Amino acid sequence: METFESLVRAEFAPKNTYLNTASTGLLPVRAVDAVRAGVESVAAGRPQDMFADVQASRAAFARLAGVPGSRVAAGGSVAVYTGLIAASLPAGAEVLTAEADFTSVVNPFHVRGDLKVRAVPLERIAESVRPGTALVAVSAAQSADGRVADLVAIREAARTHGARTYVDVSQAAGWLPIDADAYDFVSSVAFKWLLCPRGVAFLVVPEDFGGLTPVFAGWVAGERPWDSCYGPVEELAHSARRFDESPSLFSYAGARHSLALIGELGVDAVRAHDLALADRFRAGLDRLGHAPVPAPGSPIVSVPRLGHRQPELSRAGVEVSDRAGNLRAAFHLYNTPADVDRLLDVLAG
Repeated sequence: METFESLVRAEFAPKNTYLNTASTGLLPVRAVDAVRAGVESVAAGRPQDMFADVQASRAAFARLAGVPGSRVAAGGSVAVYTGLIAASLPAGAEVLTAEADFTSVVNPFHVRGDLKVRAVPLERIAESVRPGTALVAVSAAQSADGRVADLVAIREAARTHGARTYVDVSQAAGWLPIDADAYDFVSSVAFKWLLCPRGVAFLVVPEDFGGLTPVFAGWVAGERPWDSCYGPVEELAHSARRFDESPSLFSYAGARHSLALIGELGVDAVRAHDLALADRFRAGLDRLGHAPVPAPGSPIVSVPRLGHRQPELSRAGVEVSDRAGNLRAAFHLYNTPADVDRLLDVLAG
């Protein structure tokens, strides 16, 4: 019987101490093999039906998000989907965001030029929703420092004031259970904690599409795509597929296998594993006299004033990030207690 550990060992063999999943997740062997097979099939003139991979990936993400596949659009960028939502808002609408949230989550609202975008500290999002707020847009976990939003409080405050909710789970999907049905819109890239190749992203929409217009719809957005290649699309897809971007097929060839692995391991098991490692690191930092940004319940640990150590750590074979002067370490399913101790040893040296 395969265990969590045996599944992980079969799929990953990093050559260094890789603690940078918040930037890019490692690819499992099964995804690498699938991408290679797709590339080789095209090179040989025998291309596979990689659109089937898009459908399988959509279904796998839908299972992780707890919604039907008919509510999931497949694309390549959170920024594009944020722009889609921004385009649906009337002039003068108020959008509430978290200060210093990731650019792809907030910038499309700013470039509209005719929206009222208000940013408050993450911890004050729920209390800052007010009558007239049209949309609350926030990341489930902050990219810079791992702080986790109080999504339940945000959802309830939005409902009280009649505001829609838009949650980006790019730094959460894969380790944090996601109830996408609790929000109006949920987006995610998949190349971080979901371990997919770059070029894969998803958007969850309501059953009634939430007032979105498929402004970038191409032929793949048709109810019968292969009959929608020329001229205007006569019939848009009856599902969220009407919001699909033309997919990066090689990326999706790998994505279906990466997402299947997350499903096999189980998000709850991944979360327990990741948080145990993050807590081990926090305890070690305390012994070294360093205080991380408070982010309980997050596998992302950000340490102020240590970002300058990133090049040194990289030379020592330990991969982390420098984010605004902070050292950011991210712990995921392929990491071990030995990886945590290696990072602490180098920091102490």
